[in-house]
Amino acid sequence: MNTKPILYSVEPFDLAGHRFLVTVTIKEPARSGQIVSLPAWIPGSYLIRDFSRQIESISANCGSRAVAIEKISNHSWRAAPCDRPLKITTIVYAWDLSVRGAHLDESHGFFNGTSVYLRVHGQEHLPCEVILKAPPKPARWSVHTSLPESQKSRQAALSRGFGKYCAENYDALIDHPVEMGTPQCIKFTACGAQHELVFTGQIPNLDLKRIRDDVKRICESQIRFFEPDTARAAFLDTSTRYVFMTIVTGNDYGGLEHRASTALVASRKDLPTLGQDKAPEGYQTYLGLVSHEYFHTWNVKRIKPATFAPYDLSRENHTRLLWIFEGFTSYYDDLMLLRSGVITREEYFKVLGKQISSVMATPGRHKQSVAESSFDAWTRYYKQDENSPNALISYYTKGALIALGLDLTIRQATDDQYSLDDVMRAMWEQYGRAFYTDKPQGLSEKGFVKLVRETTGIDVSNEISQWAYDTHDVPLKSLLRHHDIELTCKSASTKPSMDIRTRKQGDQIILATVYEHGAAHTAGLSAMDTLVAIDGIKVDANVNTLDTLLERYMPGTTVTVHVFRRDELRTFELTLATPAQNDCVLTDINK
Repeated sequence: MNTKPILYSVEPFDLAGHRFLVTVTIKEPARSGQIVSLPAWIPGSYLIRDFSRQIESISANCGSRAVAIEKISNHSWRAAPCDRPLKITTIVYAWDLSVRGAHLDESHGFFNGTSVYLRVHGQEHLPCEVILKAPPKPARWSVHTSLPESQKSRQAALSRGFGKYCAENYDALIDHPVEMGTPQCIKFTACGAQHELVFTGQIPNLDLKRIRDDVKRICESQIRFFEPDTARAAFLDTSTRYVFMTIVTGNDYGGLEHRASTALVASRKDLPTLGQDKAPEGYQTYLGLVSHEYFHTWNVKRIKPATFAPYDLSRENHTRLLWIFEGFTSYYDDLMLLRSGVITREEYFKVLGKQISSVMATPGRHKQSVAESSFDAWTRYYKQDENSPNALISYYTKGALIALGLDLTIRQATDDQYSLDDVMRAMWEQYGRAFYTDKPQGLSEKGFVKLVRETTGIDVSNEISQWAYDTHDVPLKSLLRHHDIELTCKSASTKPSMDIRTRKQGDQIILATVYEHGAAHTAGLSAMDTLVAIDGIKVDANVNTLDTLLERYMPGTTVTVHVFRRDELRTFELTLATPAQNDCVLTDINK
């Protein structure tokens, strides 16, 4: 039986051309011809990504002899039969500055394993070793990853992190992204576990210590949440450290979880700088992102839907439960900021109000359930267009409101003896804690209601049926009032509304979305129309803005609207509407 490890190497050999040179050596290839492939998607981002399209060239050698290798599907290749070690070499183009792919230039290199490591069919269970090589230029880059060093590398210190790493199998190998370059870094321990913050990009005077102190409090709160008795970090089952990798740009946002790290992208303006008395407004958003991805260390990376245990990375993996795994995480991310003391109760109410407002402003919530939204993530949620707000609901945002509704329901029914916290810990004990150390199993599609009943004694089947599998709104107003919190929803503006969402394009205003049954829809306007004039006055994104023009009118007034549809001038009579009451605010009743 073959137990010899699969050997990989990754070299950032062409910085200006954004190319990694990647090899895989298979000591005992399949006699009939070895099949290799790249994953079609990356866990946590539910869309077929076709990473194989970035492989510019591929070649194979059987010992010292070149052998044929042919592509046999979108993501797969077969090498000719080989009776000795088979080495496959690829050149990977890396110019995707996101959390999902790979990026390389003269300043840094970043990659997810799904973009560079070929899967060796039939040998996915074997241990893997990878040599991370330094770039050819004498840049003093260093490596930052949660991937464990090989035994020899642990005994002899790596040169700035370059050298040999190991993983127990292919699934583990691709779950530890790598950042290499000259980032700003700071380390800390949370509940005795090592953590590292890594920031790549131009960020003058970054206040690393402030970020470290806040993130440490968040991490400790989450570790103690899931393990109140032991305070043991979840990632210690696969790594000795957790790494937060943040790529900093002018105006981006996003994150992707891994079993002992997370890849983040954040806007420069959202991060605190030295000497600031008050952090930027967007800093709370960044901390919420950090909290969200760290919570995934438990919920998604170890507590999984059964269909993800294990993943099939060659095709879509459908589940109707993303509202639990993404939505509940979206509930706890900001709640953990509050519980850790990073934000105040008033600040938490403000961000929760925005989340409720976001759902209430989405007409699609009346058409699509979050169970359907979860199942359709592959074809609809990640492929949104101008009509998506009318047709879809986010399993993130409404899923978070379902979590809040369930939390309040359980607390009310048990006089605060139980809460959703107990359900999360029960899922951790049953599905998560031993996921990588025992036989992995996940939550079945119909298993959540039973788990809640077993944990709390409360039957929430009706709530789940209505809120998750149907399109009923969560009755938050009455649930919150029982806990002495008032939810009030009003209009955000006194100006009349055209019931549209817009975007700027130079000095023009484009209709990004026309809300169904709203004023613009009724009048005949369409998404992608360019606003030209209202009652003969030019609409300008900088001077005569839409808001400025609408301030002249009362709801119910009929105006003449000129638009360009493609290159054709169109005229419509539009009756301005009363603005929707979807600006939601939470307040303590007893204050």
